[in-house]
Amino acid sequence: METVQIILLISVFLLMALLMFLRKVPALIALPIMAFLIAVIGGVSITDTIQYVIGQGSLKLHSAYTIAMFGSMLSVILQKTGVAENFIKKGAELAGDNPWIIAVIMLVLITLLFTTLGGLGAIIMVATIVLPIMSSVGIGPLTTVGIFLIGLSIGGTLNVGNWAVYVSVMGLTVEEIRPFALIMFSITFIAALVYITIQLFRDGQNLKIKKIIIRSLIFLALITSTVILYYFIFGEDLKSLVNTLLTGIADGLTWLIGAGIIALFITIILRLALGKNEKSKDIHWTSFFSPIIPLFLILLFDIDFIAAFVVGLIYAFISTYKKGRLNLFIKSIFEGGAVVMPAVVLMFGIGMLLIAIMGPGIPLEAYPEGWPVLNLLRPLMAYVVPQSPITYVLIFTAAAPLALYRGPLNVWGMGYGLAAVFLASGMNPGAVMGLLLAVGQIQGISDPTNTHNVWLANEMRVDVQKVLWNTIPYTWILALLGLIISAIMFM
Repeated sequence: METVQIILLISVFLLMALLMFLRKVPALIALPIMAFLIAVIGGVSITDTIQYVIGQGSLKLHSAYTIAMFGSMLSVILQKTGVAENFIKKGAELAGDNPWIIAVIMLVLITLLFTTLGGLGAIIMVATIVLPIMSSVGIGPLTTVGIFLIGLSIGGTLNVGNWAVYVSVMGLTVEEIRPFALIMFSITFIAALVYITIQLFRDGQNLKIKKIIIRSLIFLALITSTVILYYFIFGEDLKSLVNTLLTGIADGLTWLIGAGIIALFITIILRLALGKNEKSKDIHWTSFFSPIIPLFLILLFDIDFIAAFVVGLIYAFISTYKKGRLNLFIKSIFEGGAVVMPAVVLMFGIGMLLIAIMGPGIPLEAYPEGWPVLNLLRPLMAYVVPQSPITYVLIFTAAAPLALYRGPLNVWGMGYGLAAVFLASGMNPGAVMGLLLAVGQIQGISDPTNTHNVWLANEMRVDVQKVLWNTIPYTWILALLGLIISAIMFM
């Protein structure tokens, strides 16, 4: 009987993955159906399936989708007040006409904006400004799309609204997510610089920057070698010194940034008191901090996600305040909720799938031996889930392209359902988070089924499949590096 149940469970997984892959059934419908079938096949009664899987499952990620709503509200108000648009234009003015510098500055600006912004509407708004700027200095269409997608993904890595899902699904804390996310942010940014340099060279640009990059890399290698050599000679003395210095610098920067945020609030309140916002037609420079204030509050001061976004909303409102702006603020709140609703509905399904596999998390009299589905899957996953860091890296590096085309490692498809299976098998939650964030680079940048990939490719008149083949060498390497780091940190 158990063998038949396991075969049926695997069949449901594969069938739904195929239907999502072929785009016959959207994920927001496939996931609840999968959750219902898995629970019933696994031996859960229809009544309990409806009560716990459907009822409690839809609330499982309540924290994550509430945070997503507040993040979306901030995103919309930044668009409607013109802050995001002017942010890009100011950056373009500073960039000059050097293609490499413009590409890097656009990458930085896109990254900063999408630590807060989200949704296709925000992508289209930013892209309509950024794409012509890059095209005007001779950056090729394919390169332009690649730079935008990489910047979008880098920003998403530090978009704290995205972290909320890992907190809700895996029980991780911000302190556990932050170090890995910052490392992924760093290596992806370095990969982006490599991508820009290679692609501009292929576009026929005369890169005077090449010598500077080579010399910088040689200098960096020499410094790194010296530090490593010194470490091996002096051992713990250097380690202790470095830790002390870094702690002191970090504490000093935290207080400095905190004082800076307070000073910004005082500055804009004084501007309002003097009526300068009403007189000025342009966006004041203080408004440009709106996207990153929530990020600083969460990363440096451990402020609650929702509280940080509320502070960001208030800051964006008062820093752009003019007569009639209250109505715009209210519209942004309503529209922000509407924009993120597809993701919220998808999270309903993800929550149902998590409950279907993991159970409601409370003892139930009907199942004295534990949740039936979990009991069925545990022995099977013990054979499948990698038990060592090396097998973890090798297996998931090879499987990383399964994040494409709504595959099983796609977090907006079956990814979180598979994560629940890994968690049920006893896999470290940090390793599961590291896996999804690492292979998520392939999905976020290269996946031709992303609506933003399709729109950007169409806008620049390039084939979306060419974007896939152009970027996947970089994203696959990023996935490998991310998995190695995850294995070191969590396995």
